[in-house]
Amino acid sequence: MEWIVAASVLTMLVLSLLRVHVIFAIIISAIIAGLMAGMNMQDTVDMLIEGMGEQANTALSYILLGVFAVMISYTGITTILVRGLIRVLTGKKTMLVLAIAGIACLSQNLIPVHIAFIPILIPPLLSIFDQMKLDRRAVATALTFGLKAPYVMIPVGFGLIFHETIQKGMSTNGIELSVKEIAGSLLIPGSGMIVGLLIAVFISYRKDREPAQLLHTTWNDQKEHEDKVIFTRQHAFTIIAIVIALVVQIITGSLVIGALAGITGMVLFFAVPLKEGDTFVQKGIGMMGTIAFVMLVASGFAEILKNTGAVDALVSASSSMLGENKAIIAFILLLVGLLITLGIGSSFGTIPIIAALYVPICAAAGFSPMAIATLIGTAAALGDAGSPASDSTLGPTSGLSADGKHHHIWDTCVPTFLHFNIPLFIFGWIASIIL
Repeated sequence: MEWIVAASVLTMLVLSLLRVHVIFAIIISAIIAGLMAGMNMQDTVDMLIEGMGEQANTALSYILLGVFAVMISYTGITTILVRGLIRVLTGKKTMLVLAIAGIACLSQNLIPVHIAFIPILIPPLLSIFDQMKLDRRAVATALTFGLKAPYVMIPVGFGLIFHETIQKGMSTNGIELSVKEIAGSLLIPGSGMIVGLLIAVFISYRKDREPAQLLHTTWNDQKEHEDKVIFTRQHAFTIIAIVIALVVQIITGSLVIGALAGITGMVLFFAVPLKEGDTFVQKGIGMMGTIAFVMLVASGFAEILKNTGAVDALVSASSSMLGENKAIIAFILLLVGLLITLGIGSSFGTIPIIAALYVPICAAAGFSPMAIATLIGTAAALGDAGSPASDSTLGPTSGLSADGKHHHIWDTCVPTFLHFNIPLFIFGWIASIIL
């Protein structure tokens, strides 16, 4: 039973590396997990479908954010921002990548819109990337860094949710720790991500890279908006609608309600024509629909892994061979966390599972509460970068692949896995030993 998680997750990764679409890779891996657990095909598929409901709210929010993003792009305000970046940063590849990383960081804490900004900001920059011969893998790592590092280290916005989830998971299992202490315990692992970003930007992807050939032809460079460079009342109303969406989202804690508020504001302020509603919805679904559906299928996969007892069996088998050496215990627990999160594709969704298993093992081994928080937070973050089913990789790909020149697995998942999971693992392992 303990090999089910390893076998199914490795199957998903191998299929993805072989360029099988991530949706099919996850479905096949889920079926393999169910069959290995002794379930028949029908029961496995039924459980997969039932588990998809766990991410229905997330999927709907992504679709609505996609529609909102299309509306914002329609107004041409994106052109103003992009031209400003181009005017200041053209020819300065490193500065451009770091600026994108900085903008991405704001999406998790200061302006918590998560991945919704990517389809707005990145597609108009793609032709500039090609002219500068900028390696898009550097941009992918910059975007994933901004989507992950802030919530790992800073307890604000999505970061507050992440840290409170760790706190709740530990409290449920008998260990009390403040959010401030949890944030302090994750500074060292988060620093590993900073190191990974700098390696990617200044070493791995610093050289010029010739633009790739088209993978598919769906790109529309929106030249009809090239002349919209003057700030108008339409742009002012667009900004107001964005602010409304952010405020409502923060007050309600719901991405769905926030996106609906933004969409409603765009229509009521006449920033976009109501008669184009069908077009906005179609383009929004086209932009974010794949991500939404991948999240749904990944949720079903996670449901199968949990309900078959495969995750519990994996950790139980690991704990039986841990011994008393803290360094070995931490190493194995992080390795198990990496495997689990790669399959589930969600840092936030993984925490309750990991906390229930890690806390008793670590407490018995004599780890401090801060060290336990480090292990839980690091294990949850591991795999989010590099997982084919994670929004931290799907988001960057949604923007970078708009012109068909960027591959999800080889140009996003592999680079982010190498540059973030490896330093996260090493720094998190060291922190769990010294704290």
